[in-house]
Amino acid sequence: MIRFLLAFVLFASTALAEPIRIKDLVEFDGVRGNDLVGYGLVVGLNGTGDGLRNAPFTEEIMANLLERLGANVTGEEFRPKNVAAVFVTAQLPPFARAGGRIDVTVSAIGDAKSLLGGTLVMTPLNGADGQIYAVAQGTIIAGGVSAQGNAASVTQGVPTAGVIPSGARVEREVEFDFAGLPVLRLALKAADFTTAARIETAVNTEFGARVAEMQDAGTVAVDIGATGMRSPAHVLARIEGILVEPETRARVVVDQRSGTIVMGADVRISRVAVAQGNLTLRVEESPLVVQPNPFAEGETVVVPRSSATIGKTGKGLAEVQGGTDLAEVVAGLNALGVAPHDMIDILKSINAAGALHAEFVVN
Repeated sequence: MIRFLLAFVLFASTALAEPIRIKDLVEFDGVRGNDLVGYGLVVGLNGTGDGLRNAPFTEEIMANLLERLGANVTGEEFRPKNVAAVFVTAQLPPFARAGGRIDVTVSAIGDAKSLLGGTLVMTPLNGADGQIYAVAQGTIIAGGVSAQGNAASVTQGVPTAGVIPSGARVEREVEFDFAGLPVLRLALKAADFTTAARIETAVNTEFGARVAEMQDAGTVAVDIGATGMRSPAHVLARIEGILVEPETRARVVVDQRSGTIVMGADVRISRVAVAQGNLTLRVEESPLVVQPNPFAEGETVVVPRSSATIGKTGKGLAEVQGGTDLAEVVAGLNALGVAPHDMIDILKSINAAGALHAEFVVN
């Protein structure tokens, strides 16, 4: 299993060394989305909504909604089980125009069991400035299902959250004078001086003039006026398709819960010797039943009988040869013949010994 995993990492890392479009390496200054949030009511649930005794805010939201629609419910007590209070989240993409549609995510905030089949009632979505930028409404596509009987229940996925594709209409545009930018900044997703310098060189080569300048490891500034093009949009359209070979730090990322190990192409290991052993504890119960003789005035007795052993398995010292590329590193680690979870512990120890020449990240 570890052999297949590390071989997959080898091919993935090799692919990352190929030239990548600038649009996939950077974020353009001003070209960004905005998060929206709102709270509303989902109706039409099949008895899987909020228990209003445990979620009184659901009743308050419902009363406010009905009053806005002209129904007077003051002093009335209603306990429907087909409604649920929810949070609605969405992202307003850059350059979104009024009347456009965006996807929304709906999540229960009470004790509703499922949002399957529910309909979100008109819900305003606010930005960080408190202004309403979109209004959401529609039928929810839940991400899971649950069923319950008298003595058992089963749940698959997350039935208390779902999405509404194109479920919100944009009502307000974000004001931003993109066309008036004198300088366009390219913000690298992974800051690196070498990659920034290569982007600067590639852009200057494309325009045949010094229009780009690296400011730091994460920023390259492009002078719009020096490009001789009509607008920043035309400059971006020309820049984003330029190919650049990125440079990344050597990194090993491990996930202890799943036993996943991911290595970058530049990971190197110095020559080390490794010994690893496993401790096995075994407890066996074999109770003995003792019965009295026939017609005797005795009782059947169960006599406990247990055995406990501790076993230790493992190999002696194994040498891991230093590697000049990822293939040699993988071959050296695979020679140890251990499971992924044991490999994570070995990598930790190699890193502590100073023989792992990469950033070690544990999730």
